[in-house]
Amino acid sequence: MKQPLGVILAGGQATRMGGGDKGLRMLGGQSLLARVEARLAPQVAEVALNANGDAARFHGVGLPVIADSVDGFAGPLAGVLAGLDWAAAQGADFIVTAAADTPFLPCDLVPQLLLASEGMNHPLVLATTPDPQRGRARHPTFGLWPVALRGDLRAALQGGLRKVVLWTDGHDGREALFPDENAFFNVNTPDDLARAETML
Repeated sequence: MKQPLGVILAGGQATRMGGGDKGLRMLGGQSLLARVEARLAPQVAEVALNANGDAARFHGVGLPVIADSVDGFAGPLAGVLAGLDWAAAQGADFIVTAAADTPFLPCDLVPQLLLASEGMNHPLVLATTPDPQRGRARHPTFGLWPVALRGDLRAALQGGLRKVVLWTDGHDGREALFPDENAFFNVNTPDDLARAETML
């Protein structure tokens, strides 16, 4: 299997943060986005940023910026589709996605997702962590996605589907378990940012 491409999802509206780009918020002298890229980039062949609006605001980031192709705020699946379209143009077979507001994502994210996908025709895997109440918590913005299913995903989005796990479950998506329950801690609010500072 060729090394997948990486797509950092930054298309959210950051309403709980007061708007703007969460990924550009600073944590310990670096932007959240820079921290995510530093962890993801060594694991993939190339990285792009999925974001909507004026791409010029990410000029200093040094990543190609790809916008959603589905009109309206369609959620993370629209970012996944944008990433799959970008990957198809590069001749890649898979992408791995990561959220722009998760500075502690695992440094073995991609190997573990690939390991969980072994034997699948169309590898489709979401990251999970232990959850005391539910057993496992799924992290739908962290996954391995096959370019081969982008037509199906486009049709699902155009049909109104927005919930990631409804689509992945419909394609027999698997899960990869990561033991650290804080691995996918995401910064949604100013309080979260303060907590992340202590976690550093």
